Amino acid sequence: MSKVFIGIGSNLGDRQGNCEKAIEVLEEKGIKVGRRSSMYETEPWGVREQDKFINMVVEAETGLSPQELLDVVKGIEYEMGREDSIKWGPRIIDLDILFYDDMVVNSEHLQIPHPLLHERDFVLGPLCEIALDKMHPVRGKTIAQLRRALKNG
Repeated sequence: MSKVFIGIGSNLGDRQGNCEKAIEVLEEKGIKVGRRSSMYETEPWGVREQDKFINMVVEAETGLSPQELLDVVKGIEYEMGREDSIKWGPRIIDLDILFYDDMVVNSEHLQIPHPLLHERDFVLGPLCEIALDKMHPVRGKTIAQLRRALKNG
């Protein structure tokens, strides 16, 4: 089993309920969710003119490959009603694979660790709650160090 960290966010409808539902569906799909961060209300990133998000991170175990996991999380987004819209726009649910063990994946459709993770406090904050000492396999810094650098940036 591989250890993965998945970012969860929503800014449409019942934002907290959408995040909880996504966790339920992950578990139904055989992804064993362990630790979870608190839910944080955050400002939108990228496209500012939209409602605030609820964001959180979960740590989970899976026997799926990185590509299979991506297929599952994208399937969950669409099952829950996510529609293709503008990049970084409003969404009912957003699931991002942040880390997959210490693997580095760079393919056309999948990048692990998530390529913008170190620039997003709405990811680093929840990650600090459950994985403070997790080492970023590309940047060579812990989550705590990345967050401190972002805050001091």
